[in-house]
Amino acid sequence: MATDIRAQLRYADISAQKARLVVDLVRGKSAVEAANTLKFMPKKAARIIERVLNSAIANAEENFGVSRDDLYVHTIIADEGPTRKWRRFGARGRFKPLLRRSSHITIVLRENE
Repeated sequence: MATDIRAQLRYADISAQKARLVVDLVRGKSAVEAANTLKFMPKKAARIIERVLNSAIANAEENFGVSRDDLYVHTIIADEGPTRKWRRFGARGRFKPLLRRSSHITIVLRENE
């Protein structure tokens, strides 16, 4: 039975659609390789996901005594969070809706067998 090591970020200020573009690239990789991939990726979502991944690695080392070299990204999910609805006023007395989307990012690491 493999132990699941989790880290979660809720209400991240990025849409789930944009986060999933980055999330799909690191799923299934080793934890060290995934961290290096995220470090050199020029997307805002990569910075956010990198912080969550580093938190999960720290949880593994501190709470479970597992080396970071033995970990891999078992599951990584970017779910939709709540959407804040703003108004921007337009021509002829109308207003344009502005949707500020957020997401919940969850990472589960496991130890290599």
